[in-house]
Parts: sequence; C-alpha cells; structure tokens
Amino acid sequence: MIYPHNFEQKIGFAEVRSLLAARCLSTLGKEEVEKMTFSADAGEINLWLEQTREFRRIQEGAEDFPLDNFFDVRESVRRLRLEGTYMEVDELFDLKRSMETIIAIVAFLSRGEENGLGEVRREYPALYGLADGVATFPVLVQRISQMIDKFGKMRDTASPDLLQIRRELARVEGSISRTLYNILRSAQSEGVVEKDVTPTLRDGRLVIPVAPGLKRRISGIVHDESATGRTVYIEPAEVVEANNKVRELENEERREIVRILTEFAKKLRPHVRELLDSYHFLGQIDFVRAKAELAKAFQAFEPEVADGPQMDWIRAIHPLLQRSLAKKAALPRYDFADDEDDAADRQARQQLPASVVPLDIRLTAEKRILIISGPNAGGKSVCLKTAGLLQYMLQCGLSIPVGERSQTGVFDNLMIDIGDEQSIENDLSTYSSHLRNMKLMMRHADGRTLILIDEFGTGTEPQIGGAIAESVLKQFWEKHAWAVITTHYQNLKHFADGHDGVVNGAMLYDRHEMRPLFQLAIGRPGSSFAIEIARKTGLPEAVIRDASEIVGSDYIQSDKYLQDIVRDKRYWEGKRQTIHGQEKELEKTLARYEQEITELRQSRREIIAKAKREAEEIIRESNRRVENTIREIREKQAEKEETKRIRQELAAYEAGLMGEDGLPGKGDKAGKRGKTDKQTLHSAGLLSDEDFQKKIDKIRSRKERHELHQRNKADRQQAAAEQLRAAAEKQRSEGLVRVGDNVRIKGLTSVGRVESLEGKQAIVIFGTVRTKMQVGRLEHVDAAALQSEQKQFQAFNYSRETRETIDQHRSHFRQEIDVRGMRADEALAQVQYFIDDAILVGASQVRILHGKGNGILRQMIRQYLSAVPNVSSYRDEHVQFGGAGITVVEL
Repeated sequence: MIYPHNFEQKIGFAEVRSLLAARCLSTLGKEEVEKMTFSADAGEINLWLEQTREFRRIQEGAEDFPLDNFFDVRESVRRLRLEGTYMEVDELFDLKRSMETIIAIVAFLSRGEENGLGEVRREYPALYGLADGVATFPVLVQRISQMIDKFGKMRDTASPDLLQIRRELARVEGSISRTLYNILRSAQSEGVVEKDVTPTLRDGRLVIPVAPGLKRRISGIVHDESATGRTVYIEPAEVVEANNKVRELENEERREIVRILTEFAKKLRPHVRELLDSYHFLGQIDFVRAKAELAKAFQAFEPEVADGPQMDWIRAIHPLLQRSLAKKAALPRYDFADDEDDAADRQARQQLPASVVPLDIRLTAEKRILIISGPNAGGKSVCLKTAGLLQYMLQCGLSIPVGERSQTGVFDNLMIDIGDEQSIENDLSTYSSHLRNMKLMMRHADGRTLILIDEFGTGTEPQIGGAIAESVLKQFWEKHAWAVITTHYQNLKHFADGHDGVVNGAMLYDRHEMRPLFQLAIGRPGSSFAIEIARKTGLPEAVIRDASEIVGSDYIQSDKYLQDIVRDKRYWEGKRQTIHGQEKELEKTLARYEQEITELRQSRREIIAKAKREAEEIIRESNRRVENTIREIREKQAEKEETKRIRQELAAYEAGLMGEDGLPGKGDKAGKRGKTDKQTLHSAGLLSDEDFQKKIDKIRSRKERHELHQRNKADRQQAAAEQLRAAAEKQRSEGLVRVGDNVRIKGLTSVGRVESLEGKQAIVIFGTVRTKMQVGRLEHVDAAALQSEQKQFQAFNYSRETRETIDQHRSHFRQEIDVRGMRADEALAQVQYFIDDAILVGASQVRILHGKGNGILRQMIRQYLSAVPNVSSYRDEHVQFGGAGITVVEL
C-alpha cells in the first residue's frame, strides 16, 4: 500500500520518472516508464536491478550494443488484424529497420559458452531472460528488403507490372521534358519569356512561367498565377495529353504498390501477436537502458535486496537535491542591495552546502523507529524525503545513490505525512488533515510498514499536540511498524529512553559558527537551538532574555546539556574516525611485513638449495682428487716416498676445505664454490695409513670393475654395429634403399644422396635440387662409380654449368602453358617438359590451359600429374578465371 495518492509528488519521484522518460529512445521505452510500479517482491526487484547491472556492464565493454532504429509501429501492426488493410511504404520501412534491431539484440544477448553438460552459460542471463522466446522473423525482413530499398522507396523490381509501369512513366516524362524545353527555347528566342526561366511544377503538371501580357503568345492551359499577379503558369497544349498520360501512369503505379502491400500484409497478419511481443521486448530494452543511464547520472548502484524490512544505508544522497545544487553552483552569482531582507537571504544562501552531505541512515529490527530532532533548516525534512525517495526508487527497480556496503530490504506499505495538508474543499485544517493521516496509518501499520512523518504533532496547541503525537507513536511502536519521524517536542525525544526499538537522531549544528552541518547522528536527540538562532537572526536581546525567563531556566539548562552532548558526540565521533583510519594503516603495515617475511623465507630456501648444490660439486671435486691420487700411485708403482707425497697433497687439499673446529673453510677452488659435507671431509682428513691404503684398494677395485663394464659395453656396441652393417649390405644386395645411400635414377647418370624415407617414397638430393620419387625408380651407386661421377663432375665444371642452366631456365620460365588445339600425345609431352622445368626452377604453383571440350585432354593430363611425386595437388581454376578449362598444379 502506498499512501497518500500523491505520494510520488510529495517525495519527488514524479521528477525522477520524468528524468527517466527523457532518457528513453522511443515511445516504447516511455510507455514502460509510465507503467513502472512499486513492488514488494524482493526476487522481482533483484531481477530488475540485475538487468540494469548487466546493461551497465555492456556499456562499459568494448563491443557496441545495437541501439539504432527504435521505431514504434505497433499501431500499424495492430491495424493489420482487419482483412484488406496494409502498411504504407514508410511504415513498412520502419518495421524492417526496427525488426533488424530486434534480431541484432536477441543475437547479442543469446551469446554464451557451453559447459560439459550441454548447458549454455549466458553472458548476460538476466537480460537474456527478456530475449528468450522473442520472435525475430528474419524471412519477413528479407522479403521487405527485396521490396523496399535502403532509402525507404519501393523498388522497381517489387513486381513485373510495377517495373513496366515505371519504365513507361519515365519514357513519357522524358518526352514531356524534351517537348517542354523545345517550346521554352522557342519562346525565349521570340522574347515571350525571360532567358533564365525554367519549367516548374504546378498541381503535379509541368508548366512554363509567363508574364500576364504575353500569355496569349503560348497556346495552352493557365493553371495558376503568382501571389503578386506578375506571373502566370501555362501548360502548353502540346504536352497536355502527355501530362494526362503521366497522371494515369502515376495512378496505375499507386494501385500496383497498394496491391503489393496488401499481398504482403496477408503474410504479416498471422504473426501480429508475435510482432507486438517483439516490440514489447524492444520497449523493455529501451527501459533498461534508460535506467542504466539514470544510474550513471545519479552515481548510483544496484544493491542486493533482502526479503524483509531493512534499512542500513551508508552515505545516502538525495539525487534530486544533488542535481539542483549542481545546477545552482553553475549559475553566476549576482550582487543584491544591502538591505536587511537581502542580507538575511544571503545569509541563508551561504548556509546551504555546495553539494549534498551524505547521510548514514540505519533502521534495524532492534531499532525500528528513528526520531530525528534538530534546528530548523538543519536538514530534517531532507533526511526524511531521502529515506522515502530512495526506498521507493529501490522498490521500483531503480539504482539508488548509496554506498556499496549498504544493506537494503523491502516494505509492503509506504506511508508519508509531510507538508501542509490543509484542504478547503474538504473543510479540513492542517491539523485535521494530519489527524486523518494518523488514523489511516494506525489502521494499516504492521511489521512490514515504513511510516514517514515530518514535524510530528504540529498544527495545534503544543502541549496537547505533543501528547497526542506521543500516543500515536506508542500505537506505531506496539504494532512493530518502522518509522522515520522528525519533531521538536521534548516528550517525543524522551520516548526513546523507555521504549525498546526506538532511537533518537540529531541533525548536527555548529554552535560556534552558528550554521547547520546537515549531518545525521543516530543515538542522541538534537537541540532546536532556538535561542541561538534567534540571537543570530538579530532579535533584540531583551526579547531573548524574556523568552528564556518564560520557558524557565531548567529548560534552557537541559537544552545546553543536550547541545554539549551533541558536541561531545561529534568530538568522539571524530576520534573514532581517526582511530579507524589508523587501524587501517596498521593493517596495511602488518600486511606489508608479512609479505616481506614470506619473501625472506623464500630467499632463505633458495640460498640453502644453492649451498647444497655447491657442496655436492665440492664433494665431486674431492672424489676426483682421490681418483687422481690413486691413478698416480698406480703409475708410480706404489713407491713409498712418492705415495707419501701424493697423500700429503691430498690431505693439504682437504685441509683447505676445513676451517677451525672441523668446520668448512676456504681453499683452492673449493673455497670459491662454497660449503661441503663436513662429515665426509673431516673423515677424509683423519684417515690412517692402513685405512687410507684400504680405501685406495677399494677405489681401485671399483675402478677396475667400471673399466671392465665399459669394455664389455664397447664390445656389445661393436657387435651391434657389425650386425647393422651386415643388414645394410644385405639390403643393398637386395636393392633396398636406406637413408644416406648414394643412388641414381634408373637409366640416368646423375648421383644423389637419400635424405629421408616415407614409406615407398624417398627424398633425394641431386646437387642443389631436392626431389621426391618412388624408391623403385632408384638404384645404388658403388664407391667407384661415385668417384668416377665426381671426377666427371669436376672435369666439366658441372655445378657451374648446372647453375647457369637453371638460371637460364628460370629467366625464360613461365608459370602457365597452353596446350589447347594439340593432339593428346603432343600435349602430354609438352606438359611433361613443363612440369620438369617447373620442378627444376623451384616453382610452387603452375597453370595448364587445356580447355573444356569433351574433357579427354584434361583427364589424360591429370592421370599423368597423379603419377608425378613432386605434384602435391591439382584442382580446377576459379570459375571467374576459367573454371574446369584450366588445371592449377601445386608442387
């Protein structure tokens, strides 16, 4: 329930609706704006908001959304329901263009990715819900395109009769024009008409402008005269009949166009309902786009809406007030006369903020009723209207200007009592009207009702008015209604102290600068600052003193205490904000330190891993030294003095790797490589002679076993190689070809080398030419023949002559041969030479012109091409360049 009937006007939503309609592209969207209504279904509201959210994402993307040609032709489509009716050419043109837009939008919203279960995940699911099931009629659109050109004119080819009529019409009009120009030139030469006169059109007929005194010099019909009477328009008698013929042809043309349109209307008539649904979808898209544009203008966003009453708004802004203040800030400032009234006006204007001060409004199940107090012109009514307007906008599916951390809900009933409700027609005073509103609110109030009351209890004697207001407030409290109420009554401020679920709020005021701050502070009541405002306004001090004595010192003191409480609250609120900011900085510092610790740990692991790798390298170096020592001892035949010297050198090397207390130190190359295994090096440095000899014997035994293993491995590899050579000799004796063999084509003398084998095909390199052919065409060449071939090659400087031959062929080679008119055997021989030359010069593609005829020559040539290994494929030429009469060969 929305109360009263002019709720939208009272909170300013009518202006929001107008701003939204102004952003629509067509009447389709504007109708959707007019139909926009309040909803208490959280699921429906969230769907509306998600549609706006998705469209804003589309606008922010790189791809353009189809937004052209939003035409409303629904009336013309509805008219088609009657038999014999049709759409005019311009209406049909608008239908075609708008249906093309619908087709493009449906295709855009239907895009998505298919998952493994066969389901399609849409990119914009909420908007796709609008497009799902919408008929697009691409065949009808194509038929309209065949009838109407891109300029919206009926095509000559729409029907054979229309084409004939227009040709005849053009012929007759051309004849009239020639005749008329001949008459005009003759009249100009005789001085009947001026030299710069040209034929003109009157009532659809070509006429000649003539001066009234000379009109009898030209025989014909006078059709019109100018407004001044200085010119008459004559249709010469020679073209009267032709002009009549033009009129007849134009009528025939119109009848034929009507016939074409009527026939096409029969195809549209069965789809009228689906067409109207498609235009409803187009209007919804226009409506959603307008909501996205309005959200951008209001700097609003789309919150998640809970299914139940809730209002926890952070930095809420009245969008219309923000828009109004922005416009005023852009206007130039004027100086006014310095009288008392203008000074007061300037002072009031100076107190207005340059922009809207955001409000934090919080209503919860534990604190459902907010009683706001504070000075006049301090922003109480603005706060009330902000709550009403944003909640109504939200439940109409519009984005609202609140912080992103805000939490929202829905109410079933929104009721407001604001402004002067005096009604002369109904014989109601302002207070009587307020009481009538209170009665209706108490009747319908429940746990899902939001009540907004401005200046609660005013309009009558303050004492009884405050009492009645407190009693009504108690009724709201007992029915668990939600409310935002502004008041100046002290008893209503005290009501929150004894009733759970009720909380005070204050519009803050700067006592030192005597100006309102337009900030809402929830938790403490606010002072009206009546004495301070009166003193600032300029009332005589005697009046202020008398008023203070009348109201009593207790009231003045309590009001001052209240002001001090508000001041202290502002101070501690500032402290809280400062501490909150410092906590945020501390969290950032801790996060940075944790990241640095993580990086240090990672660096430590990398250093340890590197040290381990270097230690392993040092151990390998030590083992190499030990093996060298063993080898030298064996070579010196274990002479005692020499063995002792070698052992001392090894001990000195190992000692260089150790520091004090047996720790790793620096020495030789090992010192540069880093740390090593402490236990291994320490043990190596403390071996006795007997143990050292045992270690040497053990290493020698291991070395001998390794050498024996290597000799056995070499013997096995040599045996395998012998087997491979024997197999190769066997293959050569049997005529088989292997990679690396020297071969030549059977019947030829040139020797080449096999580069690779692919089944029965081999790639062979002859000099600088690489070719592919069947293995059966190749034969092995022994070493003697190869040497003879090389000598012959050197003797005749074969490579130089071959290069010169190839260069000569390349300079005279053309990538096309024409064998048309040749006998089959002659043409085939020419093609063979042509393909050989193409391979020789390294051509990648050639063309053979053989003509079509009976196709015999084409078939023989292609049989030959299929047997040539170097031909990878062949095909007919493109139909524009010869088609089946030319074969394109890929080499």
